[in-house]
Amino acid sequence: MQGTSDIFAIPLGNEAYLVYAPLHGVAFAASQGLVAALPGVLAGDGGDEKVAAFVRESGLLREPVSPVTRHHGAPAPTEVTLFLTTACNLRCTYCYASAGDTPATYMTMDVAKQGIDFVIDNARREGAPFAGVHFHGGGEPSVHWNLMTESLAYARERAGDLDVIAASAGNGVFTNRQIDWMITNLNGGMSLSFDGLPEVHDRHRPTVRGTGSSERVMHTMRRFTDAGYPYAVRLTVTAEQIPLLPDSIEFVLSNFTPKRVQVEPAYQLGRHEGEPDAETEDFIAAYREAQGRAARFGHELIYSAARVGTLTNHFCGVTRDNFCLTPSGNVSACFEAFSEDNQFSDIFFYGSPGPDGYTFDMNALERLRGLGVENRSFCDGCFAKWNCAGDCYHKSLAANGRGEFAGSQRCHITRELVKDQLLARIAGSGGLLWRDDRDGEICAVHGGDHE
Repeated sequence: MQGTSDIFAIPLGNEAYLVYAPLHGVAFAASQGLVAALPGVLAGDGGDEKVAAFVRESGLLREPVSPVTRHHGAPAPTEVTLFLTTACNLRCTYCYASAGDTPATYMTMDVAKQGIDFVIDNARREGAPFAGVHFHGGGEPSVHWNLMTESLAYARERAGDLDVIAASAGNGVFTNRQIDWMITNLNGGMSLSFDGLPEVHDRHRPTVRGTGSSERVMHTMRRFTDAGYPYAVRLTVTAEQIPLLPDSIEFVLSNFTPKRVQVEPAYQLGRHEGEPDAETEDFIAAYREAQGRAARFGHELIYSAARVGTLTNHFCGVTRDNFCLTPSGNVSACFEAFSEDNQFSDIFFYGSPGPDGYTFDMNALERLRGLGVENRSFCDGCFAKWNCAGDCYHKSLAANGRGEFAGSQRCHITRELVKDQLLARIAGSGGLLWRDDRDGEICAVHGGDHE
């Protein structure tokens, strides 16, 4: 809105508007007349007393809290993500890492120990409530099973009375013995990749033998469900499967009990490079229908960049000193820059191991810390700026190259889904006004799009 800062009037059609003030935690439906009157009232120029009273009641006159934070000094992470291997037991058609197409690399116990020692020592020194040990990478972590189990056992022994929180991403193709261990040991939960309808999943996520993997993943989810174990589901949507997204969501929620369900268009890198783009208007329409079906089960779908209720300048840990170790022990800030061969490794890598600890390239780290959305000029004036925080930086590099970020189709998707979330919250609050119950609290995020 002209004359205001971070207060937006979003046209809805038929002279109706959605007014959104993200830093105030306020959104409401408005007529054209109300929108026209707001700048004067906000500027203290008087105006209609009813409008002025509404503005006071809404909270638009309170001082907004800045969501901008930035790390300083030498990195002292209290959580480590171990990229255990680039090997994989699946050959997914859209794998951004093309896992299995090149000779596999495997982390050693010495590499894992050095990273674990570092974060546990930091956690003790900082007085952190726990140390984190997580598993991810350019392959399937459970393929390097011995190191997965032994490194976590080492972490818990090394931590002593300090709690260790452990979590993993995985493809769900596990043995019963592995499932038992995960339920007992991964107390931070598991994020499983599962694409919904079995025929959809099997088409895009075959095993190395070319057979479908859906039955194995569903077995894992049934075991997790029976144990009351917390897990999330991530659905990746290709262009050809967009029409089946609503049915896929209904299938998942009718049969399983994930704590959350994330939906993302397929990433056009790796094996999916050059394939039809799923970041389309059709995706938005299918997502909206899927969201309606999810609501019947008490779920709100997650799209990584649409996060009403979260105000931050960080999309993920890339700008927050993420501490991820490649199989060779080098330090990456990005889950998707998992090896030295990644085309953007020079951007995301900021440390290397040595006999006396880690050596950090502070210039590289400061560049990463400076990638918050407040420093991205393209995002100025976007009503979703503080919710999406500039979206995934790796994806923006893939879409725009190394120059100034110029936006992508994901920006349009994000704005549409943020708008949907706002309208849903307004409807749930009586149909006129929604206020964030946190009363201005700023939420810092540590995740994002993890596959």
